[in-house]
Amino acid sequence: MTSVVVAITESRATDLAAELEIEGVQVVSVVPPSGLLPLPSGVDAVIVAATRAVLTPDLVAACDRAGVRIVSLGDGDSRALARFGLAAALPADASGWEVAGVLAAEVPDAAVGAHSAPHRVSVVWGPSGAPGRSTIAIQLAVELTRIGRRTALVDADTVAPSLALLLGLADDAPGVAAACRRADLGALDSAELTRLASILATSAGEIEVLGGINRPGRWPELGAQRLQATLRACRVWAEETVVDVSSAFDADDEATYDLTGPRRHAATVAALQEADEIIAVAAADPLGISRFIREYSELRRLTSPTPIRVMVNRVRPGPLGIDARGQVRRTLERFAGITEVTFLPFDQRAADAALLHAQPMADLTPRSSLVAGVRRFASARTPVASETATADSSRGSSRGARRLLRARVAREE
Repeated sequence: MTSVVVAITESRATDLAAELEIEGVQVVSVVPPSGLLPLPSGVDAVIVAATRAVLTPDLVAACDRAGVRIVSLGDGDSRALARFGLAAALPADASGWEVAGVLAAEVPDAAVGAHSAPHRVSVVWGPSGAPGRSTIAIQLAVELTRIGRRTALVDADTVAPSLALLLGLADDAPGVAAACRRADLGALDSAELTRLASILATSAGEIEVLGGINRPGRWPELGAQRLQATLRACRVWAEETVVDVSSAFDADDEATYDLTGPRRHAATVAALQEADEIIAVAAADPLGISRFIREYSELRRLTSPTPIRVMVNRVRPGPLGIDARGQVRRTLERFAGITEVTFLPFDQRAADAALLHAQPMADLTPRSSLVAGVRRFASARTPVASETATADSSRGSSRGARRLLRARVAREE
């Protein structure tokens, strides 16, 4: 027998519980929406209202850990449902037999596998000279969302923060600086991160964005301990956290006389040391490769044994001759001992379109070779078997198509 907890307003909760008992569903308790956590033991599902106030990250995470299904009712916040990968809500006045029918349906394998991979923090770093760190961070977040991972994008660049501008978001939003302040007070949790984040709607789904500081002079707000505490909270909040950082390390600040004061590049070091994985980006030209090799050894020293995935961006024959990939591969292997490299082709058209419209490349130029390269990279590092909102289409899908897909899944359940 299926056991459930009914956590909707009392005007409907008691009647629905009685109807579910008639249908052979065991109602363990009827509680107000605010009294659902902690979850009772031995519960198979919870019935809640489809609102952002109820569907919090803490609730969804608790249900995921306990293997408890979430059945939502009402016309509330469909964006919250999509963000957590939940099926479309039933009508607010759904009868007991309708809810029992959903509970009796088998959980799709895709829904189970979507949460099988661990939560990760990935930091995108690259040497000075604009090798494309921010562009790759944005596109990687889009592709991780496309394969069904709840993704957050964090701008921790204390020198030239740019994610908000590149994505057409307000650069005066609370963002990562406010999150760091809350973390310093010990008051940062998943609900608070959701409140501070901006929503970026993409063809792959919605991404939570913690924008960076809007003036470089605000860099002391991103202290090392604050940022590390924020990233630890992000690891609980989102399945994938992609962090964009500046190129410089903290080493140059060690020579200052004020050894107890804040350091300009401490945020970069803190993010790199907190990362589960580092994506090191190099520009495919003689200067870019030279800069990368010089700083790679220091990166390795600071972050060992964190795995580093090397990505060479803007590969083209112009500055390196006909065999550009071969030359880069041999150079990295000889001078840095790097044998595994991911190459991304140069696509000026896609880059210009993204800058012009302040949107991710995948939304504007879905057939771009650069987009395809990042998609292959994301798929290879995250083997999650789940049905995505775009059905793995390189062209993405409209909001209407995604709504139809969610409705079809709900009918199948």
